[in-house]
Amino acid sequence: MAITTKQELRALSADERELIDMSGARVVKALTDAQLSSLVKRTRTKRDRARTLAERQRRELRGKSRARGAAPVKADDGSQLKLAILTAALARLDAETARRGTVKAKAALVASAKKALSLKQKTKPAKGTKAPAKPRGPAQPARGKTRVAVKNHVPGSVRGSVRSQGAKAQAKRDSR
Repeated sequence: MAITTKQELRALSADERELIDMSGARVVKALTDAQLSSLVKRTRTKRDRARTLAERQRRELRGKSRARGAAPVKADDGSQLKLAILTAALARLDAETARRGTVKAKAALVASAKKALSLKQKTKPAKGTKAPAKPRGPAQPARGKTRVAVKNHVPGSVRGSVRSQGAKAQAKRDSR
């Protein structure tokens, strides 16, 4: 369910509300990288504090820990709402940080490709001259070791007789 502005105003303090307003898509894109990282840090701190408070209140409601305030907690809906709002704002800020990172990475990749192309064009031979021919011959094997030729210890006369014995045995089986 979407959180209304009225609910946000009720759940957040003034400085938390300012952080939420700063995490809007249009405002975030106008921020510098330093301002964005500072905003992420402040929002993460507020979110962590809200999470701790919500967990403590939930434990008090379930009776797992004693009450730490002047009066025992009756409900934790407000702290859960604040946690949800701050988590959503932090997700927006993290998405913008990731988007900026991909833009920077793409720009670096393009710059690297342009540099490689210019280096390649510098080493290219002048027009009208031929590039040196590649050496001809067999391609290098994929393995590092060469094959070792194994000497066949079985003489040819024995090889033929073993083969004919196998053929005779198969013919005998086939005739049955």
